[in-house]
Amino acid sequence: MDECTSEDSHQQQQLYFVPHRWWKDAHDSMSGTDSDNTKKKKKGVLYACYPNSSFYAAPLKFITSFFSSDLVFNLRREEDSLHGRENGEAGVSGRDLVLVSGDMWLQALKWHSDSKIALKDDKGFSATNSAMGDVYPLQLRLSVQKEANSFGVRISKKDNAVELFKRACKMFSVNSEMLRIWDFSGQITLFFVHDKNQVPVDCQSQSDQEILLELQVYGLSDSMRCREWKKDEMTSFSGSASLKINGSAGSMNSNFMYANSLTFSLGPGEAGSLGLAGLQNLGNTCFMNSALQCLAHTPKLVDYFLEDYGREINHDNPLGMNGEIALAFGDLLRKLWAPGASPVAPKAFKSKLARFAPQFSGFNQHDSQELLAFLLDGLHEDLNRVKCKPYIEAKDGDGRPDEEVADEYWHNHLTRNDSIIVDVCQGQYKSTLLCPVCRKISATFDPFMYLSLPLPSTTMRSMTLTVISGSSNGMTQLLPYTVSIPKHGRFEDLTRALSIACSLEADETLLVAEVYNNLIIRFLEDPADSLSLIRDADRLVAYRFLKDTGDAPLVIFIHQRMEEQYIYGKWTTNGKAFGIPVVARLCNILNGSDLHNLYQKWFKPFQISIEEALEDGVVSEKTVEVAEMEGVTTSSLGPNANGSDTYSDGGMEFYLTDEKGTVKNSKILMNEPLTINGELRLLHVLVCWSEKQIKKYDTQRFSSLPEIFRSECFAKRPQESVSLYKCLEAFLQEEPLGPEDMWYCPGCKEHRQASKKLDLWRLPEILVIHLKRFQYSRYMKNKLETYVDFPVDNLDLSAYITLGNDKSYRYRLYAISNHYGSMGGGHYTAFVHHGGDRWYDFDDSRVNPISKEKIKSSAAYVLFYLREVLT
Repeated sequence: MDECTSEDSHQQQQLYFVPHRWWKDAHDSMSGTDSDNTKKKKKGVLYACYPNSSFYAAPLKFITSFFSSDLVFNLRREEDSLHGRENGEAGVSGRDLVLVSGDMWLQALKWHSDSKIALKDDKGFSATNSAMGDVYPLQLRLSVQKEANSFGVRISKKDNAVELFKRACKMFSVNSEMLRIWDFSGQITLFFVHDKNQVPVDCQSQSDQEILLELQVYGLSDSMRCREWKKDEMTSFSGSASLKINGSAGSMNSNFMYANSLTFSLGPGEAGSLGLAGLQNLGNTCFMNSALQCLAHTPKLVDYFLEDYGREINHDNPLGMNGEIALAFGDLLRKLWAPGASPVAPKAFKSKLARFAPQFSGFNQHDSQELLAFLLDGLHEDLNRVKCKPYIEAKDGDGRPDEEVADEYWHNHLTRNDSIIVDVCQGQYKSTLLCPVCRKISATFDPFMYLSLPLPSTTMRSMTLTVISGSSNGMTQLLPYTVSIPKHGRFEDLTRALSIACSLEADETLLVAEVYNNLIIRFLEDPADSLSLIRDADRLVAYRFLKDTGDAPLVIFIHQRMEEQYIYGKWTTNGKAFGIPVVARLCNILNGSDLHNLYQKWFKPFQISIEEALEDGVVSEKTVEVAEMEGVTTSSLGPNANGSDTYSDGGMEFYLTDEKGTVKNSKILMNEPLTINGELRLLHVLVCWSEKQIKKYDTQRFSSLPEIFRSECFAKRPQESVSLYKCLEAFLQEEPLGPEDMWYCPGCKEHRQASKKLDLWRLPEILVIHLKRFQYSRYMKNKLETYVDFPVDNLDLSAYITLGNDKSYRYRLYAISNHYGSMGGGHYTAFVHHGGDRWYDFDDSRVNPISKEKIKSSAAYVLFYLREVLT
C-alpha cells in the first residue's frame, strides 16, 4: 500500500494484522530503549468497529449488488487514539488487532523469538518460508466516505476461499464495541488526511469508491489454513500485499515487493513457525505432552483459547474445577502458539492436573487417552455455559420414531451441557439392548466425546470343534472346523457360526458336547450360556442329526478296550476307555441286534481293508496280522453262532452303564428285545472291545480331538493388520454383554446377559478415535501391536451413520498420539499436521518434520480427525 506522500515517492510496505497483546508486549519492551522521536512514530490510531446500519444508511449504490451476501461493518476513527489508553485499557477484550508494517512486524517477531534463533545482527534476522506459512492473505474491500473519518469494510466470498471467508467472519463479526483496530502502520490515515489535496483524485470524485486491500493476517490458528486453494492461487497470494483502487474515472495500482527474503535462520531440529513449540518432559510426562500437543492443534480449540475465553468460565459449576483447568490449559496453549516460542515447561499445568486428578500426580507413566478423557471433560465443565443444570427425566421411546426420540435426548443433553467442547467434540450414538429371554428392547441415545474402537483380535475368539456326521450308508465323517465368534458371545453364536462353516442343511441340527477323558461330561444346549464357560484347553464335538428324529431317545456309546493283566499271580481283565463317544438317535431300534448294527455302521469307515492296503502298495505288519484273522472281510462285529458275544473270541460285548462308564448294569444280548423306559431320553451303552477287534479298525482316526484354541507360545507370528473400518464394524457389531455387565431387564425383572448394539447417530466436527490396544484381566496385561491402516485424507463414515442429513461425513486426519513399547512403560509422541503435506513429530521438546508416508505405524493410539467442509 502506498502512503501517497508525493507523486514520485512511494513507501512500499507489507501490512500485517496481529493480536494487540502480542504486539504490545514487544512494543513496550522496545520502547524502553528508543528515543522520543522513535516513540512518537510508534503511536497508533484507534479505529472501533460499529454495526453496518449506522454507516450504510447513506445511499451507496453498490451496497445492494456487492454487500448483500457479504460481511459488512464500519470502522470509525476514535479521536483519542492510543494516547491516554496505554495504561492497560487497550486490548482487554482479547479481540483487539494491530495493523503494522512489515518492518514493525519483523522487529516484534524478533523480540518474541527465542535467543537461539534470533541472530545478533539486525540485518541478518530473517524468517523461513515455514514462518511465512503462518501468515494468511485476506482480501478486504473498503468503501471510503470522504466527508467522514470512517469507512466501510466488505469481505468478499469471491476473493477469499471458503475457510478464509469463515476466518474473516470469525475475526470481524463481533458486537460493535468489542473489536478495535490500532493502526501503527500509518496506512489507514491515507484515507482520512486533513489536507484534502493529498487525497487521491479517485477518492475525491467517487463516493462509491471500491478499494481492494490485500492484508497478511498473522498470528492466528494454523489449522484453519484453506486447503482448497488451487496452485495458482497459492502462488498469487503467498508473501504479497497490494492495494488496488478501481473506479470509473481512473485507477491506481501500487504493488508491494515480495517478502521472499524474510527467512529465519534455524539450527538443526529447531522450529520457526507458530504452533511448533515442544513441551519439556518433567519426568515420565510424555503421555501428557502427547495428548496436549494433539489438543493444542485442534482447530476450533486453538481459535477459542487464543481469544477471550475467560468470560465463559463457569465458577459455580460443582462438577468443574473453578475454571482453573481451563485457565491452565489456555495459558499453556497461548505459550505454544506464541511466535518463535522455545520448548515450554508445562509445570503450572502439571500442578493443576495433580491437584484435581490425583491419579496423574507424581512422575509415573500413565495413559494419554485417560488424560485426554479427563481433560476434555474438565474443560467442558469449566467452560459450561449452563450455570444451573435443570433436572430432566429421560422418557422411554414408547414406539415413537427414532428421530423424535434422538432429538429429545440431544435437546435434554444441551439443556444441561453447553460448551466449546460440546460444540466441537461431542456426537451421539444409539444404544440398543435386547433381552435374550423375553426379547424386551430398550433404546437410548447417548452423547459421546470419543470413540473407543476395539481391535478385531480383541473382540473375536477363534474356536476349533470337530463335527461328526453319519448317514444311513455308514459314511461317517470327522472334520475339524475353526470359527470366529464374539469373545463375550453366547452358545447360540457358536452354533450359528459352526452351522455356516459346515454347510448345515435346513433339515439338520447340531448337538454340541464337551469330551474329557473319552467321556461326554456335558452337553451345551442352552443358547443363552456364555462362551466364557468354555476354556481354550477344552475339546468339543458337534454331532450332526436330522431334525425329524429329534423326538427319538439318544444313545451314547462309550468305547472300552479290554486288556488282560497278570496281577498278584493271576490273569485279570480290565477295561480302558478310548476314542470319541458315539451319539446316535434310537429310531426303530427294537433289539440288541439293531443296536449292534447301528454301532457297526458308525465304525464301518474306520475298518481296515486288505484290498485297499494292497492297492496303495502299503502292507504293514498290522495289515498282515489282520489278513490272517478269520472273518476280516465280513461286516460282523463278532457274534458267535449261539447268539452271544464274547470279547475273548474276537467279538464285542454291550452293557447298559452310567454316564461315567464305570458300571455294567446288564448285558445287551443280540436276540433279546431292547426295553427302554419311556421317561428315559438318554441311554448310556458301554461297548467292550477285544484286542482282536481293535486290530481290525484304525482307532487313531477317532481317538484324538483338537483343543478349542492352541497358542503357539514360541512361534513368532507375523504382524497383524486391520483397517480402521474393520475396527469400527467390530465396535458397531451386536454382541452380548459380558458376565460382569448384566443388564436388569424391566420385562423379566431380572439381570440378563443382554445383547448390545451401537449405531452412530450424530458425528461431531472433531472426531477422536481411541484404539483399544491395552488389554487387562485378573491375571495378565497385554498390549496389541496390531497395525491399523487408517485413512489420512478421506475417512468416509457415510455408510456407518444412521441419521442422514446434509452434513459431511468425510474426515481428514490432523493429529495422532503414538505409544511405543510395552505395557507399564514405553514412550508417547505425537504427529501433527501443519498445513499442506507437512507433518511434524512432537517428541517432548524435540519437534522435527516427518514425511506423510511415515505417520502410519503400529504405534498409533489415538487419532484426531477434522470434518471436511461441504462445498
